[in-house]
Amino acid sequence: MTDPFSAFDEGHQPTRPSLEVELEAAHTAARDLSARLADVIVGRDDVIELVVIALLSGGHVLLEDYPGSGKTLLARALGESIEDDEEVEGIVPFRRIQFTPDLLPSDITGVSVFDPERAQFDFMPGPVFAHVLLADEINRTSPKVQAALLEAMAERQVTVDNVTHPLDELFLVIATQNPLGMAGTFPLPAPQLDRF
Repeated sequence: MTDPFSAFDEGHQPTRPSLEVELEAAHTAARDLSARLADVIVGRDDVIELVVIALLSGGHVLLEDYPGSGKTLLARALGESIEDDEEVEGIVPFRRIQFTPDLLPSDITGVSVFDPERAQFDFMPGPVFAHVLLADEINRTSPKVQAALLEAMAERQVTVDNVTHPLDELFLVIATQNPLGMAGTFPLPAPQLDRF
């Protein structure tokens, strides 16, 4: 077995050209993605930069903005710009959930449906199984429903009926909220805010 520190013992600095190449490729991809999004969303370079940073860092984004400001268009363009070399079955580039007062947690995560022919339950994945998920007007639903995203955002998985279903490693939630105080809004609980 080769000693990984042997290069230091001999007074040589190890070279990492592959790391430099990988960093340059990542920088180029981020720059190209930002340019593609800027072609679709004009005049929102600050939001585009924040969304790309969140995507690269494995974070999520919470936007408070006016209707018609291009949030859905931005999320859809980002999802469509992602090329996944290793596709996970059931994961799509983009999904949108309109959060309403009557939304249920299973409307987000998915549900087990009984198949009478095989006499067993089959899991039907919900819209959370996407690379980019737009949680539109997230504060228009109760904290119980908002909490359906907590496991997905923190652990990149969803548990339904005691069975854990993995999400793709590339998973970004772009949530929008209405200003607090508007009729029909609920404040986001601290654990939810912590995910953004």
